[in-house]
Amino acid sequence: MNETHVISIAQEISVPVMQVAATAKLLDEGATVPFIARYRKEMTGQLDEVQITAIRDRLGEMKALDDRRASIVKSLEERNLMTDDLKAKIDAAESVARLEDVYQPFRPKRRTRAMIAQEKGLAPLADFLFENQGAAVDAEAAKFIVESEEEDKAVPDAADALKGARDILAERFSDDTDMRVSMRKLYEEDAILESKVMFGKEAEGAKFQDYFDFSEPLAKVPSHRMLAIRRGANEGFLFFRIVVDEEHATGLMKRRFLAGNGEAGKQVELAIEDSFKRLLGPSMETDSRLSSKKRAEEQATKVFAENLRELLLASPLGQKRVMAVDPGFRTGCKVVCLDAQGALLHNTVIYPGMGGYKDEEAKNVILATCHQFNIEAIAIGNGTASRETEAFINKCGLPKSITVVMVNESGASIYSASEVAREEFPDHDLTVRGAVSIGRRLMDPLAELVKLDPKSIGVGQYQHDVDQMKLKDSLDDVVVSCVNAVGVEVNTASKQLLKYVSGLNTRLAESIVATRNTNGPFRSRKELLKVAGMGPKSFEQCAGFLRIRDGEHPLDGSAVHPERYTLVEKMAADAGCSVSDLVHSDKHRTRIQLDKYVSDEVGLPTLKDIQSELAKPGRDPREKFEAFSFAEGVNTMDDLSPGLKLPGIVTNVAAFGAFVDVGVHQDGLVHISELSDDFVNDPAEVVKVHQHVQVTVLEVDAARKRISLSMKTMRDGAQPHKHAGRGGDQRGQRNDRGGFRGNDRGRGGYGGGNRGNDRGPRRGNERQRNQSFGNSLGDLF
Repeated sequence: MNETHVISIAQEISVPVMQVAATAKLLDEGATVPFIARYRKEMTGQLDEVQITAIRDRLGEMKALDDRRASIVKSLEERNLMTDDLKAKIDAAESVARLEDVYQPFRPKRRTRAMIAQEKGLAPLADFLFENQGAAVDAEAAKFIVESEEEDKAVPDAADALKGARDILAERFSDDTDMRVSMRKLYEEDAILESKVMFGKEAEGAKFQDYFDFSEPLAKVPSHRMLAIRRGANEGFLFFRIVVDEEHATGLMKRRFLAGNGEAGKQVELAIEDSFKRLLGPSMETDSRLSSKKRAEEQATKVFAENLRELLLASPLGQKRVMAVDPGFRTGCKVVCLDAQGALLHNTVIYPGMGGYKDEEAKNVILATCHQFNIEAIAIGNGTASRETEAFINKCGLPKSITVVMVNESGASIYSASEVAREEFPDHDLTVRGAVSIGRRLMDPLAELVKLDPKSIGVGQYQHDVDQMKLKDSLDDVVVSCVNAVGVEVNTASKQLLKYVSGLNTRLAESIVATRNTNGPFRSRKELLKVAGMGPKSFEQCAGFLRIRDGEHPLDGSAVHPERYTLVEKMAADAGCSVSDLVHSDKHRTRIQLDKYVSDEVGLPTLKDIQSELAKPGRDPREKFEAFSFAEGVNTMDDLSPGLKLPGIVTNVAAFGAFVDVGVHQDGLVHISELSDDFVNDPAEVVKVHQHVQVTVLEVDAARKRISLSMKTMRDGAQPHKHAGRGGDQRGQRNDRGGFRGNDRGRGGYGGGNRGNDRGPRRGNERQRNQSFGNSLGDLF
């Protein structure tokens, strides 16, 4: 553990050094973030997952910095360039940018104009110009004239000598460490992002038209705008520059390097201007491109992670017998029945909406199947024909006890064609697998969605434009956090779910399933130690997050870690009862005096967690399931009109607003300026993925498949709704987020998810949430 790093991180995140040091030690010993946050609260001072993750990530970044530092030191030492002063500067560098600035003058380079001038022996002339800026130059320059037939050696006249000397000075100025620091600061604070359309690409690149002649201070460019411009450039429709005022920039350089107004000073001034235009300016622009891209990617990744968390932690219906319907017109509706554990019991196909005996036949199948398998809920995929299928099923005369729910099927096609689905259902086709996935998503969204690559779930922003490795790491963190927050029933969990449990991996997850299949259900947590590959460390990390319902020990189904069973047993003995009595009786639990059990290893935070767990063993932290229904009679965009108020469900949250499904096979956009009556800085503060909201239709563009919505409660006399939250009235702001410039409220473009071919080989006409909006972004997701 590097003490300097620990102190630095503590200062950065405003956490006591000892807490950071303890966390770093636990991480170094192989502890996971969920385990540390849940079971080592006394050691870390109750740091939460966000803080622990920040410490882990910063330790990784600092290690990378140290590795780069070591590489630079090795390079300099091998070339005999290292000095005590240089070593001190390298050791003091606190960022990669600063480290690279220190290294810049010594970096191996391709042959430059300055190198050529030095080979001609012009370095002394450059020194003269810089050190004697009030002096005349002609006589001094004449001393360096060299007549030679070899071009690399020839200095034909004084003018050529001065030019070479200026090249040397220009490179020195560009490589100057302090100058680079000052110039980088200028770019960070004052640079302007400018973009223009590529010649002749106006029509082809129309979706980027808001960036055809665009400029904005770089420091204020939001992530989605930066990524949109970069995409336009990558696709060949735009080019962009990051520029600063040249006079200001060269002024900084002159204040540092210019010390006289004689002839030599004039040469230095020319070298400064050349240095900025040819060397330092382009170098800083490149750095600014990279740093602005990194910031935009970090923000986009954060948005994706937040959306994914909300989706994974969506309320589960629970263990109910479910009928799942995958709607379709021409190919019919695939119907499957699942038992309370999600096992496939039956599948068939119905053809509602055909009229006559087909409708009657479909109705009879639905009723008979519901009766035969004691169905408690019906899940309908929200793709093509979903609203029509929902209306048909609601007219079948089902018992009122059966809940009918529309389920987001985004990514179901990817699951149905995956190796996971083929392994689980080798004898069924894609349509059956997809329908099963829809039903299971209703029962337990988390358990089903972990089978998918998070990027395929469809809640991201510019997910294909960001660093894919960092995106994967961030999303994996979210999945791990959610899985461990909920806990996993070890006797029913898939290996895809188990691999995300703290301390487990794919190999151990497969071993657990194999052991379960061979020996039957686990009867206690301690039996996990018999799993091949399960060592003491892995068991320590995973045991508290694995549940065994009705296990041999009363706490096996709880979040109490096995390392604390002895402590709970002592509590029970002191209360004159059994552990089971503590779990089932408030009377016995009230006898526990927590202070009595505080020790060097166990403090009140852990004791309070145990007390809460005894009251509700294995409690699910997710909210209680509430069925959602779209407005009746509103099934297509033709049914929408300005002013219509509708219930909706949030499908995606971006930096510029939220996309809402109102049941017409096309998501609408609630621009950030329409999210609330109050000012909104961040849409995530107001809305979350899967949240139920009330919206007002503002505009409908059926031809372009765009819907603009509002959540303002005071619009047209609408009454406030319970999810109104905070938000903002941003009238008059420039509408570069949504693309439509025509109204003075800065509303943004119409929201859009066009429901295209999401299902691949399953069907050709299912929805795909491209979530395009406005002329400025098109389908940029």
